[in-house]
Amino acid sequence: MAISEFRLTRRVQFYETDTAGIVHFSVFFRYMEEAEHAMWRAAGLSIAVPGAAIGFPRVATSFEFLRPLRFEDEFEVVLRVTRKSTKSLSYAATIETGGVVAARGTLTIACVSKRPNKPMRGTAIPSDIADRFEVAPGNR
Repeated sequence: MAISEFRLTRRVQFYETDTAGIVHFSVFFRYMEEAEHAMWRAAGLSIAVPGAAIGFPRVATSFEFLRPLRFEDEFEVVLRVTRKSTKSLSYAATIETGGVVAARGTLTIACVSKRPNKPMRGTAIPSDIADRFEVAPGNR
């Protein structure tokens, strides 16, 4: 069964906050990426297999911040696959705490070939990877 949505629950750590006591904006991107990696593991995959001939660099990302997160806040990252092409995957992330949306973000990754001494080039996502993901309902 292919994965279209994944939920990750965690707490804000002290080192993720700034001197104002709120999570620094850059950490939200890490939360989204942490959920992505956990989703890939749930699909039985790793996004970064050592020595692999392909890789998945980030090609576009954004966040909209609606309310701050603070030290020890519990939150959930809801990650949905919003687009799947032959060479890329796109996600939408919602970060929620106490039933309230704190932030919304997007991330697009591309599959590239990694050849020694050659520039990275877009390539098709291998079917054994692509078949593990599907676009979430409402995004088709």
